Amino acid sequence: MDADAIVVGAGLAGLVAASELVARGRRVLVLDQENAANLGGQAWWSFGGLFLVDTPEQRRLGVKDSVELAWQDWQGSAGWDRLDDEDSWAARWGRAYVEWAAGEKRDWLRGKGIRFTPVVGWAERGDGRAHGHGNSVPRFHIAWGTGTGVVKPFADDVLEGARQGRVTFRHRHRVDELVVEGGAVVGVRGSVLADDGAPRGAASSREVVGGFELRAGAVVLSTGGIGANHDLVRELWPEALGRPPRRMLSGVPAYVDGRGIGIAREAGARLVNQDRMWHYVEGIQNWAPIWPQHGIRILPGPSPLWFDALGRLLPAPFLPGADTRGTLRHLRTTPELADHDHSWFVVTQKMIEKEFALSGSEQNPDITGRDLRLMVRTRLGKGAPPPVAAFMERGADFVVADRLPELVDQMNALTDTPLLDPAEIERQVLARDRELANPFSKDAQLRLVRDARRYRGDRMVRVATPHRVLDPAAGPLIGVKLHVLTRKTLGALQTDLSSRALGPDGAPVPGLYAAGEAAGFGGGGLHGYSALEGTFLGGCLLSGRAAGRAVADAL
Repeated sequence: MDADAIVVGAGLAGLVAASELVARGRRVLVLDQENAANLGGQAWWSFGGLFLVDTPEQRRLGVKDSVELAWQDWQGSAGWDRLDDEDSWAARWGRAYVEWAAGEKRDWLRGKGIRFTPVVGWAERGDGRAHGHGNSVPRFHIAWGTGTGVVKPFADDVLEGARQGRVTFRHRHRVDELVVEGGAVVGVRGSVLADDGAPRGAASSREVVGGFELRAGAVVLSTGGIGANHDLVRELWPEALGRPPRRMLSGVPAYVDGRGIGIAREAGARLVNQDRMWHYVEGIQNWAPIWPQHGIRILPGPSPLWFDALGRLLPAPFLPGADTRGTLRHLRTTPELADHDHSWFVVTQKMIEKEFALSGSEQNPDITGRDLRLMVRTRLGKGAPPPVAAFMERGADFVVADRLPELVDQMNALTDTPLLDPAEIERQVLARDRELANPFSKDAQLRLVRDARRYRGDRMVRVATPHRVLDPAAGPLIGVKLHVLTRKTLGALQTDLSSRALGPDGAPVPGLYAAGEAAGFGGGGLHGYSALEGTFLGGCLLSGRAAGRAVADAL
């Protein structure tokens, strides 16, 4: 054998699996079709949010959380409805994840040197039902260093293993086939790709210059999901979400193409819940793109006015930061909206300064660089944070004006056909502004804003003081054209709690393990239909750890 284990994919899940194997004295081959600059995969680009339950960070901010409340939220969001078949392992993984997030996870991460910013974020605030989708309390713990900081300790472990001779990296090695003998996976075959010095995240050459076959006692598949393969996203688009958009932005690099999942299926692994996926509706075109169709997600506070493509305010619960999948469903299944791939935020300067955050390590230099002074100066000082200000100045989806009619005219100029009626937009904005005359209201969004400001973390750094949109002192006005942004694969290879890939008969495929998105983050769908956020990196951590430990034990 060429190694004790082969890890296919050098993203976060693969690095965690390899780290666990190295810690147990195993020899590991790490294969990846990209160059060494891409170590850490798409996790390196992430905001670094991690779902944790009942932590000191929460308690310091007055948040009361529990495993029971978190499990209630998880089940309400997951909506598993195939428990006797495709969800049989997914639900067990979901329960294991919640218990881990309420237990060992924080101490394990701290043991790796990972620390968190002081304020816990409140992502996916919910659909308005106690038993429905959403987080009842803030649980989004942002790692110092963002995604780069989460990736680093595991990358360091594996790089140290390479220095000690326990790990061999084979970059630019694309796996095309799993080697199966006697019903067991015993290795991989594939193509050696031409050297390419492309920077991290950029599309690279697919020129083949050779081939390879490598063998090991086990193979861990951690090749990611399908987010950059828009044709496959459309092919698998769930009927419940209506018609897929004709144009989408990519929230992941081009190499996130789903090839590894198909290769495992050809080798006898079972693929489940393919119709479950997680895409955002607040995508904006990156003014400095790194990969094709590169989009960035706005992580909004609750105050922006959200209009559909025809200029109608979205109804509750489809409010900013509340119900991502529900909002996507509304925009794609409402008959008169199906021909349009966009929606709009209308915000004030006062809102954008406090409520707009951008997903991505490169969009958050203060947190990525672990610079507390820069964070205080840019997020609590005057003006929008510099990355947001750069989009306001250079982004193709941003328009700015002092008066609403001029703003709507500029918004109409961003579509092939003018769809927005300035008078109708103004009527809705005025109606909303009148609701601010009292500290109470029938307006569901204003109730959400005021409820959010009762949480100390939101009041300090995340939610602007309620104000009239048409108050000149809060201006200028900003319009933002929003696109569907592809991101996560929620269904994929079915695995047991040891990350062993299962076959159609429910039995493990000998020698084959799967982790990260390739396993639907565990069990082929631990999130069910909807995610609670902060759970994607965590899914890579948990499933990669399980795979590494299980392989080491099996060997």
